[in-house]
Amino acid sequence: MIAGVLQYEFLQNAFLTGIIIGIIAPLLGVFIVVRRLSLIADALSHVTLAGIAASLLLEKKVLGLSGLNPLYMGMAFSVAGSLFIEKLRAVYKHYQELAIPIILSGGIGLGAIFISLADGFNTDLFSYLFGSVSAVSRLDLWTILIISVFVIALVILLYKELFLLSFDEEHAKASGIAAKSVHFIFIIMVALVIAASMRIVGILLVSSLMTLPVAASIRIAKGFKQTIFLSMLFGEVSVLGGLTISYYIDLAPGGTIVIITILILIITILVKKISSMRPA
Repeated sequence: MIAGVLQYEFLQNAFLTGIIIGIIAPLLGVFIVVRRLSLIADALSHVTLAGIAASLLLEKKVLGLSGLNPLYMGMAFSVAGSLFIEKLRAVYKHYQELAIPIILSGGIGLGAIFISLADGFNTDLFSYLFGSVSAVSRLDLWTILIISVFVIALVILLYKELFLLSFDEEHAKASGIAAKSVHFIFIIMVALVIAASMRIVGILLVSSLMTLPVAASIRIAKGFKQTIFLSMLFGEVSVLGGLTISYYIDLAPGGTIVIITILILIITILVKKISSMRPA
């Protein structure tokens, strides 16, 4: 496999992209889980699916758009979906959680319409749904690298604000933090990372990479920063392990990655249970 990675550009793209996604998806996932917004990843992934389907439809039906990269349309839809979630949260002030299923349902509906207009599933769309090693281009890699630098820089700059908003939003607002602006930036970051992750993990499974490593790290971590570190570690193990196994056995990388994260979660639960049973 190492020889293959050194020889073939598509394998280099896939593994480098996987390394990046294994860091930034769990990194944002920690703040998503702590803020009890886990379903937002599912909602935006389905909106991204609608963007991908729309892009493939335009590519098929409109002359001159054959070279359109679906990644960009997926990002545009994902960002738009995140903005609509924020608008709906403002409309339903006392029922803000309603915004997520509304956008999720809208994403599924639009995706189904665009897919039917494009005469059903094809190989390209299937690879976006469940991930594909061969689908990652060098342009995709550079796009994802730029997004990751942007996301990591913002998390470092806004770490204090994100931390306070995650654990005590009222105190954060009383401290003078611009909660709406920070949350707006955060949800845009989530939208971009979800769209970027779809090449490796797949649209339908990307939320798993943002939440399962976090769920595993919460079981054994002794602090917030340790939770972040372990989440990224588990994310990297899952992605690299999933890509390696899918390379040798010819499986869908997204599904393989998710199964590894579930196994890690089960192991951490067992470790925590065994450690709690030991006499003090």
